[in-house]
Amino acid sequence: MTIEQLIILALIQGLTEFLPISSSAHLILLPEFTDWSDQGPLIDLAVHAGSLGAVMIYFKRDVVALFAGMGHLVQRRASLESKLLVQLIIATLPVLVAGLVFKVTGFADEIRSAEVIGWMTLVFGVVLYYADSKGTMDRAIPDLSSRGALWIGLAQCLALFPGTSRSGITITAARAMGFGRREAAHFSMLLALPTISIFALVAGYEVMKSGDMVLRQDVLIAVALSFFSALLSISVFMNLLKRMSLLPFVIYRVLLGVGLLTYVYIF
Repeated sequence: MTIEQLIILALIQGLTEFLPISSSAHLILLPEFTDWSDQGPLIDLAVHAGSLGAVMIYFKRDVVALFAGMGHLVQRRASLESKLLVQLIIATLPVLVAGLVFKVTGFADEIRSAEVIGWMTLVFGVVLYYADSKGTMDRAIPDLSSRGALWIGLAQCLALFPGTSRSGITITAARAMGFGRREAAHFSMLLALPTISIFALVAGYEVMKSGDMVLRQDVLIAVALSFFSALLSISVFMNLLKRMSLLPFVIYRVLLGVGLLTYVYIF
């Protein structure tokens, strides 16, 4: 892998992971339109670990609160912290089951195509627009019920289809339930903590199984680049949501989806 490829992969992952435009789609499309080979599990692990670190730093108070909530659960004491932790667990469980099914059946490999990405990008871009334009903004994270967390978790399963966007579909679900844009994005990013952590553990296991355990310089570069680019992306996105809708991301998705489908069916 060249240093140019490494830099681009890490920057794409970091910048797009928490935006509603699908980081996995962009990572899949990169080899599709270049002569680059697949980056492999070691680099996947590195760039996701960097993104995970960015979320933990930006939402450090929430991370501390979640650890406090863990203690409260052990003590069987109800609190806002323990409630949030339980909701994140509830919202994570569906994608674990669905992800296992996708992996065991091999379906995950079959849907890694420009055609699937094009349709998912376009369709769920339109769904995002509808939810964002019609949804009210009178609910905050403390108002989220266990049933609401489950619905967001079920929606997250759709992100297993590349192009859907984990961030996009969870924000869509939250906006449809009346959560404000920043609140929806906030919960979506907190939900990334267990989701990305589990991905990193699976990828790490695959690396161990392969015997490729040499911590190369390119891995460290990938971690650093994805960390800083993800931190920048989160900060800019959360600030933008103070004064704008999600329409710019919808427009990007529609243009990308139409472009990909034109490429697939015409060219």
